[in-house]
Amino acid sequence: MTPTLAQDIRDAAALLASATDVTVLGHVRPDADALGSALALGRALHLRGAKVRVSFGEPDEAPESLRWLDEDGLLTHPDDLPDTEALLVCVDTPVPKRLGRLAGRVELAGSVLVIDHHATNTFYGGCNVVDETAEASAILVFRILDAMGVEPDEPIARGIYAGIVTDTSGFRRASPETHRMAARLLEAGVDAEAVVRRIVDERPFTWLPMLSSVLREAELEPEAAQGRGFVHAVVRVDAARTVRAEEVESVIDVVRSVREAAVAAVLKQDLANPAQWQISLRSIGIDVSAVAAEFGGGGHRQAAGCTIEGSAEDVVAGLREALERAPLL
Repeated sequence: MTPTLAQDIRDAAALLASATDVTVLGHVRPDADALGSALALGRALHLRGAKVRVSFGEPDEAPESLRWLDEDGLLTHPDDLPDTEALLVCVDTPVPKRLGRLAGRVELAGSVLVIDHHATNTFYGGCNVVDETAEASAILVFRILDAMGVEPDEPIARGIYAGIVTDTSGFRRASPETHRMAARLLEAGVDAEAVVRRIVDERPFTWLPMLSSVLREAELEPEAAQGRGFVHAVVRVDAARTVRAEEVESVIDVVRSVREAAVAAVLKQDLANPAQWQISLRSIGIDVSAVAAEFGGGGHRQAAGCTIEGSAEDVVAGLREALERAPLL
């Protein structure tokens, strides 16, 4: 940990220790890292006596597979948030735009704390704990809680563990320090098997026919992505209507497993606007955050996303061209 990051963590801990009213926001369509981190931090503050709300811009409800992390009923619909707050905490969110309709709250808040691990973070808070070398934002939340002297109970540890286990692909990309953190979380009572089963492994039966229909039309372009291979699949509205949002999000984890492609993309048609596609990108050896940035998105070098309008064919063509310009890792 650099001296600057260590100081940023101490500053964040001091800010949170004195907070009495806090709103914690995650990015739109929150994943386990965004929501697990937000709820873990929220519970820690709640137990210290602060009034805490945890929210995100869309969809209207948290993914079903993540709601059980909310031990204290902290999840709050955006319409029920106050006009502004003394302290706004943005977790796992590199730019205000990723807060969706809640982005304007950044300018209205008395103080803004940003906790994030994306390389594309713009340091938009008054206090920023940003470390792109951290495998998950949950790791940074854990470090801040340590600096506050908070010993995590099982629900806090569970939220942090959920963020770490998913963002490290089941600890396949975890450092020795992160494994040591995980050991502490297990000692706090986390049931690792239950967390992974409920968040990662369990799918409704409707997932199988949806996945079958999507994979049937998947395409492999061996010469694309600077000769490293590009595989892509499309989840259209009709297929997406039969499953939960988390089942749609999980398609990329199947498509990315193709051995012949260094880059995988899944185009997810927007239910409200069929001309718009939410893009998930995964890679080995190519910086897909640069590709996503060309279309107003962002993320990590090996996992990124963006939103593009147009036909599926035009979207794939645009991604294909951007991949030819993307930096190699």
